[in-house]
Amino acid sequence: MNRSKRLGLTLALAGLLLSTANAEAGGKIAIDDTKWISIGAAARADFSTIEDAAPSSDEWSSDFNLQSARIYVNGQIHEKIKFELNTECVFCGNSALEEFVLLDGIAKFEWSPAINLWAGRLLVPAERQELNGPYYSTTWDAYKTPFYPSDFSVEFGAGGAGVYARDHGVNLWGAMGPEGALQYVFGVFNGLESSAGSGPNQDDNLMYAGRVAYNFLSVEKNPGYYTSGTYYGGGGDIFTLAVATQYQEDGSGSFLNPGDFFGVSFDLLFEKTLTNKLVLTVNGEYKNFSSDFNIGAYADPDCFCMFDGDSYSVVGLVLFPKTVGIGRFQPYVRYTDVMPDGSADRDEVEVGVNYIIDAHNARVSMFYQHGDIATKGLNYSPGAAGASVDAFKIAFQLQL
Repeated sequence: MNRSKRLGLTLALAGLLLSTANAEAGGKIAIDDTKWISIGAAARADFSTIEDAAPSSDEWSSDFNLQSARIYVNGQIHEKIKFELNTECVFCGNSALEEFVLLDGIAKFEWSPAINLWAGRLLVPAERQELNGPYYSTTWDAYKTPFYPSDFSVEFGAGGAGVYARDHGVNLWGAMGPEGALQYVFGVFNGLESSAGSGPNQDDNLMYAGRVAYNFLSVEKNPGYYTSGTYYGGGGDIFTLAVATQYQEDGSGSFLNPGDFFGVSFDLLFEKTLTNKLVLTVNGEYKNFSSDFNIGAYADPDCFCMFDGDSYSVVGLVLFPKTVGIGRFQPYVRYTDVMPDGSADRDEVEVGVNYIIDAHNARVSMFYQHGDIATKGLNYSPGAAGASVDAFKIAFQLQL
């Protein structure tokens, strides 16, 4: 379902209050010719078993997890003015961090296909994976390469740079060229914020970000500057290349050992329906981050110790045309390599199969992973350590 037009769960109370409204197909409540509102919901959960992760440390763990729970609200109050409000259970399953919070709060001024402005709490321009979000990615466990600041962070305000790839700021976006083949987004955000005497950004410098993509074949259709990892063959033959970058002076390190952050990433999507109706999909990305802080920052308690180095990830998927039961099978393989400067390399192989029931709205995944990305985690210090382990997961996502 199109993210800007979630027409799922319509509030009965709203239907009563808006007795003159024309409720359109799918639950969208039209108030008049230019005003409407829609509501949707989503959830993701899994079962995982991981080698040597039980409390005894030498047995396989066994855990059920709620990974995400969201409520979506979209609306239009004028022909050129819209809004988006989404909530999320951030850090679900982590009792020390778990909160049900406002994920997105966006005022949208949409003048034409070529120029639009979104402002508020919103996604910072980044590589495709960040703009897919978890619900529109090719694989369940999608985030494997190092995070940009707003996804590396766990809070807004002093000491943080955002949450779940969101930050407070403004984005200018649009599409130009034949059928809108050239798509762009440029934004300015708070980025990493510091308090007096703590953290590197003592001059309150802003974060600057941008992404430019070109569609060489069919033009991808998504709301705003959002993306998808696959269209399951429904978007035509696709070959899209993109580059994204973020920069913030004093955007990494600590008060005593600050560094400027500069990140650049390249991503591609190739999708083709073959003559036998198999759908072949390939996603790839490469990142290079320069965090520029002195190694001594790792010993500082206020360090925003971002990744510094190179990484890449590639996944290939094949969607079979035959429906089995209520869905279609999509086997895949993925490889990720993370190469920090001054810390241990880490990589992971993943092999799995998705069972596609209703595109991104209803999907079950089963997969096996082997590597040390999870055990080393986000620790990019010289002493980072972690063994390669095996993991097996079964997961599902549903959304309206």
